[in-house]
Amino acid sequence: MELAELIGLRPVPAGGVLVTLTRRCPLRCAHCSTGSAPEVREEPEAEALLRFVSSFTAGDRPEVMMLTGGEPLLRPRLVAALARSARAAGTRTALLSGMFFARQGGLPAPIRQAVRTLDHFSASLDLPHEREVPRAAVFRAVREIREMGVAVSFHLTGTGEDDSYLADVTADIARTFGGTVPALVNEVRPFGRAASWARPARTAPDGEGALPCAMAAWPVVAFDGTVLACCNQDTVDRRPAPPHLRLGHVAEDDWAAVRGRTLGSPLLRLVRTVGPAHMWSRWSPGTPADSYCGACRRLSERPEPAAAADAVASGAAGALLDLTSARRQHDDGPVALVRRHGCAAYADLVAAPGGERTRYPAAGGTGS
Repeated sequence: MELAELIGLRPVPAGGVLVTLTRRCPLRCAHCSTGSAPEVREEPEAEALLRFVSSFTAGDRPEVMMLTGGEPLLRPRLVAALARSARAAGTRTALLSGMFFARQGGLPAPIRQAVRTLDHFSASLDLPHEREVPRAAVFRAVREIREMGVAVSFHLTGTGEDDSYLADVTADIARTFGGTVPALVNEVRPFGRAASWARPARTAPDGEGALPCAMAAWPVVAFDGTVLACCNQDTVDRRPAPPHLRLGHVAEDDWAAVRGRTLGSPLLRLVRTVGPAHMWSRWSPGTPADSYCGACRRLSERPEPAAAADAVASGAAGALLDLTSARRQHDDGPVALVRRHGCAAYADLVAAPGGERTRYPAAGGTGS
């Protein structure tokens, strides 16, 4: 599974599921959005995760399961068990790692065994990471993983389009791997340890027309097992979660229930099709929200947006609206999506080498 296909599925409602395996991490990167550290022990119960993933079926499953953290490879046996269970239903597994193990030289046996079960492996690389794991060590490990037959990519983070680090590291990746390894380039956001210094995300001002939120498409399993409709870190960590963004819990709900709530909520359908800022400005004027994501978190506080969503996006008409918006974003391709949500100047890198446009998932697979 190449990176372009993985990113291309991101706007598809219930086309994938993000699973955070632990908040623990051996690294202490200065920009960490989750505030991860070696001593942090917050993580979902393995049995609950395995039960949830075992509820995927050939006729009702996400196309991809993305494992992240913290550092997901601190639980290598769980990674392998989840990936095997998902594959039995036809779901492919991708994983994002901070590459802590690369400092040792070579892949430790438990990590090697876990990586063999994956369909895609993405290595996180940025200036704070390089202070703890040398770039050359990361390159060696990525090369070794690719030689195992697993598709690989880099997940790069910088301060913006004019960041000299991004220019240097992308050139080095192209030179080292001959332009054959793609990269997703993002900008540091003001979450976790970067909350006090990072620039806010670029979004349209309130009231400036529709700006669909593709990040409300995939359910997210948070560190406590709660399943949410949003990957924004402030939302993932917020308790109680906003009612319209809570989809369930892995200890209580199966995939069919989570998918049903993802696809069936009129409020979430409108978030995905016109965006929360447009909804807030149109149906709750005179009560400014602090941000694009802040507007989304507050949608269930006021009756007007919910009533409008019920009127506009319920039933078959609402489902068709949701499907049409998702298909349009999917057909625009992964580069267009990264231009909106990532670092626009480097968006083209997501399409190398697997840049061909992928087919919109069939309804039998994702239920969408």
